Formats: sequence, C-alpha cells, structure tokens
Amino acid sequence: MESQRILLVEDDCELAGMVADFLSEHGFAVTIESDGLAAAQRIPAQTYDALVLDIGLPGLDGISVCRQVRSAFQGPILMLTARGDEIDEVVALEVGADDYMSKPVRPRALLARLRVHLRRVEQPALGPPAARVVVNGLSVDPASRNVQVDGRSLDLTTAEFDLLWLLASRAGQVVDRQCLYQELHGLRYDGLDRSIDLRVSRLRKKIGDDPNHPSRIKSVRGVGYLLATES
Repeated sequence: MESQRILLVEDDCELAGMVADFLSEHGFAVTIESDGLAAAQRIPAQTYDALVLDIGLPGLDGISVCRQVRSAFQGPILMLTARGDEIDEVVALEVGADDYMSKPVRPRALLARLRVHLRRVEQPALGPPAARVVVNGLSVDPASRNVQVDGRSLDLTTAEFDLLWLLASRAGQVVDRQCLYQELHGLRYDGLDRSIDLRVSRLRKKIGDDPNHPSRIKSVRGVGYLLATES
C-alpha cells in the first residue's frame, strides 16, 4: 500500500525533523518545506494527502497559505498555532483549516488527528453512505457532504461538516464533549482544548443561529451540545 503523503510546512528545523521522523516511522511519506511562499507554489503542483501548516512562516504566513490553496486542495489542512492564541485559532478556521493544534506539538496527538481526518476523507469508498438527515430546517447529506439551511446551500469546511454530521446523526440527543473530541480528533478530551467550541461558534454563524439564543445547536452546560429537532 502506498504511503500517504504529508507536506509539513515548518521553519523550525529541529521541530520539523522530529515531527517528520515520527510520522515517517508510522507509515507516512513526509516532505518538509520551511518557506510559506514556496509551499503555496508547491502545493498545486504536487499531490499531497494532507497539509500541516505552521502559522509563523517566512515568505508567506500559514494563514495566507491556507487561504490561497484551500479552494484547490481537497485534503485535510491542520494549522499549528502559538499556545493560547485564540485569534490565530479562530482565523485558521475562518480561512478553511480543518483543525489546529497549539505548540509545542505533541507528535502522537498530531498523528492521531491526521489519521482521523484522513480516515474520514476515505470513508465514502467504504460501503453505502448513511441516509440524509433533515431536521429543524437543516438538510445534511453525508454522501455528497452537502448541507442546506432553509433550502440554501452552505459552504462548510471538512471539519465543520464532520461536527455538524455527528450532531445531526444524533439529533435530539446530547453529545458530550468526550464523545465529540474522540470522534473528531481520535483522542480523549483533555479539558482544555477549545477547538470544538470554536467550530460550533463558526457553524452557528453559517447556519444563522443566534449565538446568544441558538435554536438549532444548543449548549448543554457542563456536558456538550445538542442539535435540536425543532425551534
């Protein structure tokens, strides 16, 4: 079986080498690029299964790289952000990143997230898809990965669709944070990561849900989230 190809864009040579070695040991073919502008030029010309982009890059920052290549690159994009920098995390999701991780990078956590995202991309070929879910003005089709709200098609990132589908497939039920984190990241929830909350916030904006009084994606304090079956 051919190894999946990862482009790691990171200008910290020591970190890049450590991560690349670890991923290579686990079956990936890793290419390292240290310059953002060079990466943006390389991505359309090569075939990669996933991108791992640092935000702070010479030439062109990671946010700009993601924004520039997102429309053409269909695979998962994971961004590496400074620890606790929520602005970077929000912007990364806004420009189309599927996920982000705070530095310092934990190679095993990065490996787990890559595997989850890549496995999800491959799933359509693994048998018959689940049925479309229509609930509370939302239509979520896992076969085409198409979402409509009140008849209007939405443009969602891979990560946003995955979260919405997880909630839609269990509409009317509370999905706890541990389940969300395990399903979406392949890891146990550490109690600190806010990626799920940020993704919910982005989804609410796109589906027109009032963030102060949401009628579709409801928060259940101390537990998780629920996709309501009616307003």
